[in-house]
Amino acid sequence: MIQTIHDYLQPQREAMLDSLRALVELETPTDDKAAIDRAQAFLRAQFEAAGGRVETAPQPDAGNHLRAEFGGGGQDKPQLTILTHIDTVYPLGTLAAMPFRNEGRIARGPGIFDMKGGIVIGLYALKALRALNLMPSRKVVFLVTSDEETGSRTSRGLIESEARRSDTVLVLEPGVGPQGALKTWRKGVGGFWLTVKGRAAHAGADPERGRSAIVELAHQIVKFHALNDPAKGTTVNVGVVGGGTRSNVVAAEAHAEIDVRVMTVGEWARIEQAAQALQPATPDTTLHITGGLNRPPMERTPQAMARFAQAKQIAAQLDYALDETGTGGGSDGNFTAALGIPTIDGLGAVGNGAHSPHEHIIVGMLPMRAAVVAGLLTEL
Repeated sequence: MIQTIHDYLQPQREAMLDSLRALVELETPTDDKAAIDRAQAFLRAQFEAAGGRVETAPQPDAGNHLRAEFGGGGQDKPQLTILTHIDTVYPLGTLAAMPFRNEGRIARGPGIFDMKGGIVIGLYALKALRALNLMPSRKVVFLVTSDEETGSRTSRGLIESEARRSDTVLVLEPGVGPQGALKTWRKGVGGFWLTVKGRAAHAGADPERGRSAIVELAHQIVKFHALNDPAKGTTVNVGVVGGGTRSNVVAAEAHAEIDVRVMTVGEWARIEQAAQALQPATPDTTLHITGGLNRPPMERTPQAMARFAQAKQIAAQLDYALDETGTGGGSDGNFTAALGIPTIDGLGAVGNGAHSPHEHIIVGMLPMRAAVVAGLLTEL
């Protein structure tokens, strides 16, 4: 069966690339609602043409989300959910300097790898199943959200709601490396915002009356850095600092932004407890710490590995060696995995350069990846 699916998809490569070009050329920065809504309207038409029943989840201050439902049987069974996002990190106008380019083996463009290629792969997987009369016996729900790149503020509830109805979630984020390895784990992503209050004074005339918030911040930076634990995969990075007003004034305020990545919920609990327990080292200064865990870790579970084994077996039938790995970056798959739903990530495009001027995909892998997704949907 998987060979039949692949044989159908292989001649669709140019059509897939045409669809991808149209989607890339609809720029979709997270913070531009009108631009995202235009792209979602384009996708709605694509899904409807593929036999999907499409609903829009309107958002007043973010791009709308899209939910497309395929199949109708097996209403007593959990659904299968395909998870994608339409937003990119590139501001409107990026296409002028970074246009879509088909160079034969590879194609370039903003968001083509992360993750518009994945959307097209999922769409054509469903088109193939419909054309070959192989649609799964249970419902398939295809989500396209609008704010993944900035933390999924408006989409998390929708994602988790659909995940709770699901047996498996397939995340069509890009794969890893030249063979497009799947992601069976991701680190959890969180962070803190630290504000230090001191006391201003003239740095030359009466510095002893001041309490430097910058000096106190330096003490706290060292404490945060000490929370790193490479053996456990925990990284703590003080990435942004600021404070003070003039060089001749003892700083009354300073602040820092701290990024935290963890492999397990237990490690996050350790970091959070340590952060909240921090005390000033400088007399008459105060600390104010806010923040939390934005994306829980997608831990490597036996259930997820069983789904990966299915994907690997499907790919092997096409002489395609599929591997698995993990990453320190988060995705919406973190949310679904944290609910205990088996989640396989990285089923999207093969390429490189996410969020950069050299972002690209390998064109020839589009049909293969769509075939693997279609095969998983039928087997699951």
